[in-house]
Amino acid sequence: VQLVESGGGLVQPGGSLRLSCAASGSIFSISDMGWYRQTPGKQRELVAIVTDSGNTNYVDSVKGRFTISRDNGKNSVYLQMNSLKPEDTAVYYCKAYIRQTMIPGWYDYWGQGTQVTVSS
Repeated sequence: VQLVESGGGLVQPGGSLRLSCAASGSIFSISDMGWYRQTPGKQRELVAIVTDSGNTNYVDSVKGRFTISRDNGKNSVYLQMNSLKPEDTAVYYCKAYIRQTMIPGWYDYWGQGTQVTVSS
């Protein structure tokens, strides 16, 4: 199973970016999908999560600015980020809780990360 992210980059404060993450491989089912971020010297933190039924949750600092969504047919999760602030600068990672075909159990899988830089 692979998770591949795209959509990061450099944006000015107040701007927008949309991150995408697609899971591929021998996937039987995907449960929760989420976005995390990490800055140097800090622990990775949860930004937003969406369940397989579409329920969402956000860290307080991004509520009202970020929107997480998923496309179950494409095994993909997205993060629309609006009104970006310099403090949103980080490497963003997607994570999915996946059950593979032919392998029992559920496991977390991570993407490779994509850099988001908010700066003028």
